[in-house]
Amino acid sequence: MVSDNEKGLVLAVASSVFIGSSFILKKKGLKRAAANGTRAGIGGYTYLLEPLWWVGLLTMTFGEIANFVAYVYAPAVLVTPLGALSIIISAVLAHFLLNEKLKKMGVWGCVCCIVGSVMIVIHAPQEQTPNSVQAIWKLAMQPAFLIYVAASMSIVLALILYCEPLCGQTNVLVYIGICSLMGSLTVMSIKAVGIAVKLTLEGISQIWYPETWFFVTVAAICVVTQMIYLNKALDTFNAAIVSPIYYVMFTTLTIVASAIMFKDWYGQDTESIASEICGFITVLTGTVILHSTREEEQASLGTMRWRDSGKSFNEEHLLSLYRPEYQQGKAPSLR
Repeated sequence: MVSDNEKGLVLAVASSVFIGSSFILKKKGLKRAAANGTRAGIGGYTYLLEPLWWVGLLTMTFGEIANFVAYVYAPAVLVTPLGALSIIISAVLAHFLLNEKLKKMGVWGCVCCIVGSVMIVIHAPQEQTPNSVQAIWKLAMQPAFLIYVAASMSIVLALILYCEPLCGQTNVLVYIGICSLMGSLTVMSIKAVGIAVKLTLEGISQIWYPETWFFVTVAAICVVTQMIYLNKALDTFNAAIVSPIYYVMFTTLTIVASAIMFKDWYGQDTESIASEICGFITVLTGTVILHSTREEEQASLGTMRWRDSGKSFNEEHLLSLYRPEYQQGKAPSLR
C-alpha cells in the first residue's frame, strides 16, 4: 500500500514538472505574441490571444493544485524543498527550447538540487495526519507555535511600519522578509484547510467547524499580503536577486514553522535530522548557483547589446561617407 509520504512525494515532483514547464510555455507564448503585437513588458495584452500562453497558465494551475494537495499528505520538510526541482525543469527546457544555454556552473547547480532532494526524500519523516480540524487547532494553539506566530507578526509589522518607509527601496530583505514570514504562515493554514477538505471528502465533514473557516481566512489574508510584497520586491529589485533569497528564506521559515506546529522531526534520530538539514543546504546551494549563472548571462547579454548598439562619433562619420549621397558625389543637405 502506498504511504502518505509517497503520495506527497509524487504530487510534489509532479507539481515541479508542471510549474517548471509552465514558465517555458508561457514564455514561448509571450514571444509569439510579441512578434504579432505589443510586448507584455511595455503594456501589451496580445498574449491573451495566444493559445500557448493559456496552456502555460493551465499547466501552472495544475502544478499549484498538486503542490497544495502534496502538503495534505506529506510534511513541509519534504514538500517545500522539492520546489527547487521546478527551477531545474525550466532551466533544462529553456536550454533546448528557448536557446538559453545552460552553463557548466548551471549544470552543477542542477546536480546539487537533485542530490539534496534525494537526501531529503530518503530521510524525510513519516507524518501523522490529524484526524480532525480540531486536532489541528490544538497543534496551532501550542505555546511554542503561538510564540512563533507572535514573533513573526511582530517582525512583519516592524518591517511594514518602520523599515519599509526607511529602506524598503534600497534593502531587498525588507520586502522578502515580509513575504517569507507570511508565506510560512500561509503554508501552515493551507495545510490545515487541505486536511479539512480531505477529511470532508472521506465523509468526515469539517465544514461546520469555526476552526475550518478561521484557517481559510488566515490563508486568504496571508496569500494576499505575500503576493503584494512579492510584487513590490520584483518591481524594485532584480529578479535574479529576489528569487534565490526569497526561496532560501521562505523554505527555511516554512520548515521551522512546520517542525514547531506539526512536530515533523519528533521521534527521528539525530542522524536522519542531520541528513535532512545537509540535503536542504545542498538544495539551497544549487538554487543560488543556478540563479547566479542566469544573472551573469543576462548581464553579459545586456553588455553585448550595448556594445552592438553604441557607435562613437567617428563610426557614425565613417558610415556616413558610404551613404548613397556621397557615392553619387552629392553631400546631404544640412537643413
